Amino acid sequence: MSTAVAVPSNQSEWRIALESLPSTPQKIPAFFFAHGSPALARGQLPSRLSGRGSFDQYQGPNGPLANFLKDFGSALLQKYNPKAVVVFSAHWETLGERLVTDYGDENPLLMDYYGFPQETYQLKFKSRGDKQLAEQIVSLYKEAGQLARTTSKLEPRGSDGRGFEGPGLDHGVFVPFRLMFGEEFGLPVVQVSIDSNMSPEANWKLGQVVKVLREENVLVLSGGLPIHNLRDFSSFAPDTAQPIHHSFHEAILDALQVPDAQERKKALQALPKHPAFRACNPREEHFVPLYIAAGAAENESLKILNGLYGIPTVAFGV
Repeated sequence: MSTAVAVPSNQSEWRIALESLPSTPQKIPAFFFAHGSPALARGQLPSRLSGRGSFDQYQGPNGPLANFLKDFGSALLQKYNPKAVVVFSAHWETLGERLVTDYGDENPLLMDYYGFPQETYQLKFKSRGDKQLAEQIVSLYKEAGQLARTTSKLEPRGSDGRGFEGPGLDHGVFVPFRLMFGEEFGLPVVQVSIDSNMSPEANWKLGQVVKVLREENVLVLSGGLPIHNLRDFSSFAPDTAQPIHHSFHEAILDALQVPDAQERKKALQALPKHPAFRACNPREEHFVPLYIAAGAAENESLKILNGLYGIPTVAFGV
């Protein structure tokens, strides 16, 4: 009889889960992680976001998400000693074509948020790109029949809250990475865009394409927030969330715990049809990164590393 996957719900439990990850640099798991917001750095939100309840305590710099990310990053480096990181973020969408960063000796930062305290626009995260890896990823997508190309520092990819269009890693990358890896990171970081058609299967296929990188000592990370409703800020913290929000969080955990891989895929891809989905995700962009990580380890086992409300992290391929 299959048993349910353990669901860590506090720091001592998630540390046990992280410690139990297999030390397999020859085949690193792919990870979906909760990337948080700029409030992770300073614990303050724009005044326009009212009714935030206990958001600061939950997803701010001293809350469980920040504490988890620090433990998570340390464990990844210790377990896998990767040669590079490939990251997908909810905040970079392209339709029909994969863009892959080729930013050279230093990755710029795109501070793609508005109205936050001034100090959040001074955040630092220093890392470099990797031309060879970026071109390899483009080739992998082309071999899979998908359009793909690299993008350089000369090509803007979005609006920066400091008042200009620019290139760079978005806040779904550099904000959590600062906590996970420190402000100066010695490994190359390459970001790949998600598929803005938002379909589960299309984003699942994005993960399938980069699966081979896991066997080349490359860490594949995919970040989002599976409960992300800026129209209802009560949804972001467990003590202010409504029963409908909690029901969707439980549905995510239930789907992840389906023991058969193919049935689990069906359960995961059915989640956008859940009656509580729209109350938690007015749009799918923060949810579909889950499918990228799952696709990069299709038919393999998983481990839930953090099962806290709204901020789960999952290792696929353990």
